[in-house]
Order: sequence, then C-alpha cells, then structure tokens
Amino acid sequence: MPSNVVLLQSDPNIARTLAASLANSFHAVHLTKSVDELRHAAAKLRPHVMIVDLEKASFSDVESLKQQFGSTRIICNHRVADEEMWTHTLDIGADDCWPSCDTRGILSSASTQVRANVRSVAA
Repeated sequence: MPSNVVLLQSDPNIARTLAASLANSFHAVHLTKSVDELRHAAAKLRPHVMIVDLEKASFSDVESLKQQFGSTRIICNHRVADEEMWTHTLDIGADDCWPSCDTRGILSSASTQVRANVRSVAA
C-alpha cells in the first residue's frame, strides 16, 4: 500500500530538505501552505504522516487534525521547540515534536511508521 506524507512548513528551505529526504521513504510527498490546505490534502491523500510546523498551525489545529485523522502520525516541529512544547504536543495527540533545525529527528520520527508498516506486512 503506497504511503503518503503531507507537509506544512513555514521555512521553504526546511520544507525542501524534508521533502527531498522523505521522497526516499514515501510514495508521495505533498507540500501545503496553510492548515486548510493541509486538512484538504490529508482528506484526499490519507497520509501515513503529517509534518506540521507549529509556526503555521496552532495547538488546537494539531488537536483537531489528530481527532479528524486519528490513524495518521503527526510530527510537529518549531524553530524553538523545547521539552515543554514536546510534552504539550504529545498531550494533544501529536506523535512527536522536534526543533525545526533537527531534520534528522523529524525524518526519523516520520519514517518510524513506515518501517513498522513494512514489518507488519512482511509478517
């Protein structure tokens, strides 16, 4: 089953870096410019992962996205993410939260779900 990822990022350089790296692990990578566009893309593509910049989406947006797309893994990022922000995002339903500059961490969290799906299909 093809896996998709949808991105909402405030920094175009980070968006490009993530999209290029995610293209190696996902069937399709879709970049969005707003929470509404993200929600529409997620409804259409049913992604396995959404990567959501908290400078473009609020905590209530993330909580609403998780309620609407419960099986989708949501990875948040923010340029000044800290432990308090990480805790809060997990409390509202996100699966992880990373500083925006830590693209390796973001990619690792996003790819975890794909590896788990491959293992369960192979079993």
